[in-house]
Amino acid sequence: MADIISKLSMLPDFHALAGASEEQVAHAEHALSLRFADDYRQYVRAFGVVSAAGHELTGVCAFERLNVVDVTLAQRNIFPALPRDWYVLEEANIDGIVLWQNGAGEIFQTQAGAAPIKIASSICEYLGL
Repeated sequence: MADIISKLSMLPDFHALAGASEEQVAHAEHALSLRFADDYRQYVRAFGVVSAAGHELTGVCAFERLNVVDVTLAQRNIFPALPRDWYVLEEANIDGIVLWQNGAGEIFQTQAGAAPIKIASSICEYLGL
């Protein structure tokens, strides 16, 4: 996990915004009533949001479409039975697939009409890093 920053920045077509402050991260966690996984906290503190290698991750930023709070609250309305410590890592924008991370760092995939599936144990594993 300590390498998440260098690994993300080495992805093809890497683009990022300015990192979020600790205060901004804490505000996002408070708004969602959860604590982000350590790798997610490191990622958003360094980059805010990232687009790379065909992925567009949520983060802590002013853009509603990518802001983890806005996206997670909207997706909670669609998937109200999911655990409350899950937050949206990425909306795939393919067949309604949404990727979530929990406070332990595990990544799950949801899709309407199907049970959630655990697909990775960390952001790095999810991205194949």
